[in-house]
Amino acid sequence: MATKQQPTSSGSDVVDQRYATYDERKRKRMISNRESARRSRMKKQQHLDELISQTSQLQEENKKLRQMIDAASHLYLNFASENNVLRAQVTELTDRPQSLNSVLQIASGVSGMSFDIPDIPDTLLEPWQLPCAIQPIPASANMFQY
Repeated sequence: MATKQQPTSSGSDVVDQRYATYDERKRKRMISNRESARRSRMKKQQHLDELISQTSQLQEENKKLRQMIDAASHLYLNFASENNVLRAQVTELTDRPQSLNSVLQIASGVSGMSFDIPDIPDTLLEPWQLPCAIQPIPASANMFQY
């Protein structure tokens, strides 16, 4: 009886198969790494784009704030100069009654006539301290309803 021998796989076929499997895993890993690197570059670019957008937004906001500061500084300077003018006027007006009284006293002494020169009330010398009547403000619960 003749028996048929089946070809058995040799050791080199097993090694070739292992290398093929190894090469396949290496190729898949390389593809996976490339894809991961691509995603990483995309994320980095997206982050960079967001930072550029945020930078331009902050620069615009900074510009607006500088304009607001400049306008407020301009108003402050205007109010300060107007305040200085008003202070000078207050000083002049508070000194005027005393000057007029001294002129009247000199005229009284020179002419020999006596003038009735009243004392200047403190409220005229310090007009910012005028007494004001405290009056209650009437209000009701529904006065602000429409």
